Amino acid sequence: MIISIFGAQGYALGTYMAIKEMVPARKIDCFLVSEMGMNAKTLAGIPVREIKDFSLNMSDEDKSDVEIIIGTPEMVHDEIEELLLSYGFHNIVRLTSSRWAELMDQYHAKLDSFTPLKCLPVGSVEPSLRIYSVKSHADKALKREYEIPNYMVPIQVGKALVDQKVTEVTDDIGDNISLKNGNYCELTALYWMWKNCFPVGKEQYYGLAQYRRRFELSQDDLLRLCSNDVDVLLPYPLPYAPDIQEHHKRYIKDEDWNVLIRVLEELQPEYAKAYKDILEQPFLYNYNVIIAKKEVMMDYCSWLFPILARVEELSVPKGSERSDRYIGYMGENLETLYFMYNAEKLNIVHAGCRLLV
Repeated sequence: MIISIFGAQGYALGTYMAIKEMVPARKIDCFLVSEMGMNAKTLAGIPVREIKDFSLNMSDEDKSDVEIIIGTPEMVHDEIEELLLSYGFHNIVRLTSSRWAELMDQYHAKLDSFTPLKCLPVGSVEPSLRIYSVKSHADKALKREYEIPNYMVPIQVGKALVDQKVTEVTDDIGDNISLKNGNYCELTALYWMWKNCFPVGKEQYYGLAQYRRRFELSQDDLLRLCSNDVDVLLPYPLPYAPDIQEHHKRYIKDEDWNVLIRVLEELQPEYAKAYKDILEQPFLYNYNVIIAKKEVMMDYCSWLFPILARVEELSVPKGSERSDRYIGYMGENLETLYFMYNAEKLNIVHAGCRLLV
């Protein structure tokens, strides 16, 4: 049996790492992609191949002996499966975000690395919790309906840029940076929370989720937060090879990255010094999705937003003269820096981040 993983980014690499650690007998032969594009020729020492080349000269019998695990976000699973079927492959396994989260629970529990929330004992006290779920007027409708927990509040981002209102709560009320949504993405909601919600809010925990990405928390998971004095809940980080510098090479221009490093050296020299080591490890917190105690969120925002504001000032062109999401991508890198730097001070745990389709 030939086993391949379709995908060559964080989901696929995380899948490979977990299978290699927990089921070494299931040897992964290669990663598959529709086309090479910006993908590397190898990933973790395993070849990355285009599906057309992989299938070349294979008989139907050969193809029946191939298992392909789709290791990508599930919004493209239908498209990928259709492609694989067109090449004659039928032994296809879809790794949904829920199944990927279960895999990461087991993998990180075994390695004792990024502590899974599910490894903590279940308590008896449910926390007071409010999560703001980011939504844009341009979001495409989901294919199915999902239950919205009573602690989750939709918030429209970039409302100052459009007339259309799609949620009751919007990011353009009070102290806000709604006009900067083209660069800040979901972080305009986090800024609004910091300035308008945290000072008066009475909840113990606050969180930020995306329209399509949110934590998949059971009732037991909620009961684990208070009883174990959890400070921060983050999604499992995605791995990058050889290290997380691959993320900013793909999404952030060199000129902008150099500005970020300069700003860290100017405003947060201790973090700038630590970042050199953090950049050389493989895990990065994606999506800007988070749940944390209110005081932790306030400290994090007080650290984060002055850095991003200074980056805007020094960028060429300035942040006010562009709209290319670069600040949002920097936010992912800075979230990684902040919480890895403070990992010994904070009780940080992890859970799966479900992708809604």
